[in-house]
Amino acid sequence: MELYFGSFKPEDKPESGEMLVCFSIPEVGIAFKAPFAGEELHTEYASLLTLLEFIELNQNIFTGKELKIYGTNTDMINQVNEKAVCQYEFSELLRKALEYKKKYNYKLGWIPGENNPSTNSLFD
Repeated sequence: MELYFGSFKPEDKPESGEMLVCFSIPEVGIAFKAPFAGEELHTEYASLLTLLEFIELNQNIFTGKELKIYGTNTDMINQVNEKAVCQYEFSELLRKALEYKKKYNYKLGWIPGENNPSTNSLFD
């Protein structure tokens, strides 16, 4: 099952620091967005962790399925895939993502922003 996450900065509030935490699971028709105050990498981690918490709370949808999760931020993806060093301020978020990875054995990969349904179909 393919799942997508990402962050979005509303164009009408460029200086507010407000972003959106987003995830999408097209196969089951789920799309989620919520406001979040943080910079880009922090919001990307928040988006991934929100998706992973959703998986944990809705096991009936995901049991027995291979989870392929896609995002657009290569820095964060490399950190979760343990191919890059994490900045100290994000180490607790990384730890949580890795705990979920052990628990659900998800695969995390990159997708171009224009192909990411979690952020490019927000207002459809």
